[in-house]
Amino acid sequence: MSLALDARQRAMLLEMGVRVWQPSAPAEAATAPAAPVRLSGPGAMAPESLAPDTVSANPHSPKSEDAVPGSAPLARPVAKAPARPRPPAPTKVAELASGIASMDWPGLTETVLHCQACAMCLGRRTPVLAPPAQPIACDWLVLGDPPDESEERAQRPFVEAAGQLLDNMLRAAGVKRWDHATSASLSAPQRAYLTHVLKCRPALMRAPHATELSTCAHFLRREIALIQPKVILAMGRFAMQLLLSETPPEQARLPLGKLRGQVWRFADVPVVVTYPPAYLLRNGQDKARAWADLCLARAVASGASTIPSP
Repeated sequence: MSLALDARQRAMLLEMGVRVWQPSAPAEAATAPAAPVRLSGPGAMAPESLAPDTVSANPHSPKSEDAVPGSAPLARPVAKAPARPRPPAPTKVAELASGIASMDWPGLTETVLHCQACAMCLGRRTPVLAPPAQPIACDWLVLGDPPDESEERAQRPFVEAAGQLLDNMLRAAGVKRWDHATSASLSAPQRAYLTHVLKCRPALMRAPHATELSTCAHFLRREIALIQPKVILAMGRFAMQLLLSETPPEQARLPLGKLRGQVWRFADVPVVVTYPPAYLLRNGQDKARAWADLCLARAVASGASTIPSP
């Protein structure tokens, strides 16, 4: 049996320290137990009672790359990769050569400025070319390796310490670099036109390929036609590689030191190979050999030396 106590009586007994047991009333509606939430296995899903940010912050919740088939992947932002510069649309070499062959100095300068015939133009600021505005003859053409950053900044070949050394070497041989200030006071035997084997400073950290050298050689051939030199002084490995590309391959692959002291030919113009001025600044012991090369080039330009066959 059970005591029928009302609320007031139960309160009085509770104040006196007497606890009366009484069964609790049954719930009006029983709630079914929630099914356990599975966080792994086929059909696993995050519990709906949790907010989306709570789910993503839970270290035990599955990541999108670890979710099994059938699971709902968590959305996360995708970082876009930086866009790479696309190489320019290449100009066909045949079209480039046919157009350049009839250009004057202004047309050649404009074509070099906008040239995109090879990957060497990627990232360039400006081409390195210092041509005359009008036709002019120079007995000497000095060809250097691809331009560096200082030459690109000055927009002229052979600058700073290497340029000063070259100017002194040419002056000792009775020749002076052509520029707009000296064009009227010097004759053709006293003028030297300076240019590079490539007109663009290579932005890519690699040496130019043979195809890139041969593509840019179309500009050089037109420079030779306009300048009409009597001798070409090749200063550097890449200048030598291009100018000797018409020789047998086993000879063109020889080191620069083995090709000195001889007269070669490019575009039917005699070629003398020597060390570049930047190399001579680091290796002063070879300046005497470079002076001998300049004496040979001077003899060839003056016609005083018989040109032997290489």
